[in-house]
Amino acid sequence: MLDLFKSALLLKLNFIQAATSTTATSDGHDFVFERLSGVARYIYEGAPNFTVAGYILFAVIFVLTAIVYHLGFAREGLKPWQTGVIYVFLFVGCIILTFLAFFLPMVEGLIVAALVLIVYRMRLRRDKKKEATS
Repeated sequence: MLDLFKSALLLKLNFIQAATSTTATSDGHDFVFERLSGVARYIYEGAPNFTVAGYILFAVIFVLTAIVYHLGFAREGLKPWQTGVIYVFLFVGCIILTFLAFFLPMVEGLIVAALVLIVYRMRLRRDKKKEATS
């Protein structure tokens, strides 16, 4: 009885796999484009080729992470070589984030983080000015 159930299940799974493989294109680009996150899809559709699109996505992620780092985590008074080391590790980390950004909304999350930190900085500056005048 159990073997009959297993064979029926495998037959059904093979049928589903065969049905999905006939709807995909031969190179699979449509399947990948459907799964890309919003900004990554926009970059890949607008770039002249995939290599340039990958570099553009990496640059966008690096710029956004640098902005988020500067707005929320940077400390004044660091030596230039210390700042350089931080940005080198930020660069290496952005390589990993770029791979995640293909299918996860990493760029969108960095944009939201940057906007939240901008609002925080503006309110902090306003409160400091108000406190200084009182």
